[in-house]
Amino acid sequence: MLFAKSSSKRSCQARVLLLFILHLPFFYPETVFAQAKEASTTVAAGSHYQKSAFHRFWWGKHYRRIWAEPVEVPYFRLQDFKGGAKPLVQGGSFQTKNLRIMTPDNQEYVLRSIDKDPSKALPPFLQRTFVANLMRDQTSVIHPYGAFIVPALAKAADVYHTNPMLVYIADDPALGEFRHEFAHMLALLEERPDGNWKNLESFGNPEEVISSKKAFERMVSNPLHQGEARRYLRSRLFDMWLGDWSRREDQWRWAVHWQEGITHYSPIPRDRDHAFFKFNDGVLTKMVSLFKPNYQSFDKTIESTNVKGLMKSSKEMDAYLLTYVTKEEFEQEALALQQKLTDAVIDQALQQWPPQIQELSLKKFSTTLKSRRKDLLRAARVFYKEINREVHLPGTDGEDLFELSFEKDGTLLVQHWDKTPGKDKRLLHHRTFHPSETKQLSIYGLGEEDTFLLKGEGTNKMQLKLYGGEETDELQLAPGLRLKGKKIQVLDEEYGNEYPRHRRLKKKTYTPAANEFDGKGWLLRYRLH
Repeated sequence: MLFAKSSSKRSCQARVLLLFILHLPFFYPETVFAQAKEASTTVAAGSHYQKSAFHRFWWGKHYRRIWAEPVEVPYFRLQDFKGGAKPLVQGGSFQTKNLRIMTPDNQEYVLRSIDKDPSKALPPFLQRTFVANLMRDQTSVIHPYGAFIVPALAKAADVYHTNPMLVYIADDPALGEFRHEFAHMLALLEERPDGNWKNLESFGNPEEVISSKKAFERMVSNPLHQGEARRYLRSRLFDMWLGDWSRREDQWRWAVHWQEGITHYSPIPRDRDHAFFKFNDGVLTKMVSLFKPNYQSFDKTIESTNVKGLMKSSKEMDAYLLTYVTKEEFEQEALALQQKLTDAVIDQALQQWPPQIQELSLKKFSTTLKSRRKDLLRAARVFYKEINREVHLPGTDGEDLFELSFEKDGTLLVQHWDKTPGKDKRLLHHRTFHPSETKQLSIYGLGEEDTFLLKGEGTNKMQLKLYGGEETDELQLAPGLRLKGKKIQVLDEEYGNEYPRHRRLKKKTYTPAANEFDGKGWLLRYRLH
């Protein structure tokens, strides 16, 4: 009897051992591997944004339903990406979690959380209050999948762009110290525009990509470093079409190209979090939008007031980079976008969304994008008008020559020349300014020895200011100058410069708010540094 019990016990143990062995990976490798390395999962971007009808009435419907809609998303594992990537450093703002990763070919990419938490920007004593909850709730004004339709639209518009992918970060041991923070996160994966991207067409195949800070510093340091103004204008009109109002300097990177002795900086827009913004559909949020003109909602029209709001965060940068672009060129770029952004292009771009999101957003977005396209020409004209009321023309820390030709009808032709010693002077920019459009025009010599040459037989109808810079500057009056109208103000430091006398010149000693007598000081003064 004792033997029988012992035998039965051993038999039971054997069966358990056999079942354990049979479930090891080498017995059923495909099944177990599939469980451990699933290809995709189904997840909602933010089901916590679903609120009651009462809450939506006051605080807006926004994109709450889309945030709460589950979609199928591929898993992301570092070892499976581009031959095996490794994590580098965590970054991001108060709102977004970022993880920079590097592939074996030394290209950097970034993983950015789809969900945001702006309440982290609050003082600590407010982060556990209703104020923080309301700030977090308003993340629902952002379309969580908006960025994924932009590349197809940007490609058609000939605007540089990143190529975001929607991924779900697996609980991956390769994340190392970042595993706790980033595992199980719905994220956007895209190229980090920095360094060498010579094999990426959507960046213009540049061997160097740099920040706005570096690009602007180079542009004001040397006359032979120039921003690609027409491409920037095209990108800005494209922003306005998307309703993307947050376009400050850090939202751009710059592809560096060399051509005929000049270094060109081409804009690469990034971070489309605020494209397709939907804010004005609640009683209280609509009231807030009256006091926050930059909070532009993605509606069917682009009115004049919309343009002013859409350029609020980047007005100084717009004015700096588009100074020499004419009204005709603004209109040409708008008309070209209308031709390129066809119905077929729009409809094809919207197919990039998961099927569940297409069902919720496709019809509305198709109608709105096609309607806003009709307003691009009007938007371009308002944009031009806004940045040309008061114009600032900076020189560089090299030796610049500004020739000012006055016409009888009050128009003023400005030519900006590079006059580097030992080289033939080279025309960099020229444009005719009209007093009906420009009420004030300020020209800055900045560093080194600069020259202002006044010529022509005309009338000055603008408030014209000439700012000398560092070193000894020169003001020349061409033979035959016949000038009437408003006096020209010549502003410079107290010592070091001698200017000719003329009844239409008014010399004034000037103490700048920042050191505007060099390039870095000028950038700081106009919030571009």
